[in-house]
Amino acid sequence: MTDAVSETPAAGRQPARSVLVVTGMAGAGRSTVSNALEDLGWYVVDNLPPQMLRPLLDLAGHSDERLNRVAVVVDVRGGQLLTELQDAGEAVGTRPNLKLLFLEANDAALVRRFEAVRRPHPLQGEGTILDGIAAERATTAAVREQSDIIIDTSELNIHQLANLVNELFADDDAPGVRVTLTSFGFKYGVPTDADMVADARFLPNPYWVPELRPHTGKDADVSEFVLGQPGALDFVERYADALRPVLSGYQRENKSHATIAIGCTGGKHRSVAVVERIASLIAAQPGVVVKVKHRDLGRE
Repeated sequence: MTDAVSETPAAGRQPARSVLVVTGMAGAGRSTVSNALEDLGWYVVDNLPPQMLRPLLDLAGHSDERLNRVAVVVDVRGGQLLTELQDAGEAVGTRPNLKLLFLEANDAALVRRFEAVRRPHPLQGEGTILDGIAAERATTAAVREQSDIIIDTSELNIHQLANLVNELFADDDAPGVRVTLTSFGFKYGVPTDADMVADARFLPNPYWVPELRPHTGKDADVSEFVLGQPGALDFVERYADALRPVLSGYQRENKSHATIAIGCTGGKHRSVAVVERIASLIAAQPGVVVKVKHRDLGRE
């Protein structure tokens, strides 16, 4: 736990069905926390009126797994609704699946952030940014007092804050990065969302073997042909080895999704066989979940 976080006992890891209310100072990082929770698989509700918290608790308590973990983001623009958020916080004593997370930062950090985006503080009115910050601190003082977790983001950048959210709210068995391994055909274009692209066209094409042409890289005969070529297994194993430190780095940098594309001419034989083998090699890496996609397999 870093010095930026203060919490009551047992306020970190959440039970099976959890509702987390995220609030705090404007400019303290609510959007960053919201995005980080979504990446962890939380169902995030932005700007929910606080009077809807109790119905939401009831809904989460009787829902299926899709609402196991719900995060509700409430900002100061709710005005007097924050009073109702304070009342809803009384449910913490009887409903242990509700936690309150409060984000704050010092005046200098908040002023710097508002000036960077050239926007006024939502409560400053005709006054200064500092006037708005002071008004907001007074408005949210009671909510801060009853919060289970308080994070001071003054010295945190967005990546550090996202990593801290991951430490606090990720399941112990949650993947650090979800990898989509996709095969494709170069003649249909490179996938626009690919983080990395590799080329399997250095291998002989099974298309020119009459008995293999109607089959795909998912079939054993084609896979054996492709991976049996000189240099094929060496390429597959070395590429998988090269991906391991990359995926570990993605986890450290809180990059939760990666798309790795491997192409051949038509996306039917070589790239498919190579993707299937590489997927089996990297799937055992801790913190990595692999999904295989064959983009052009159904094309003629």
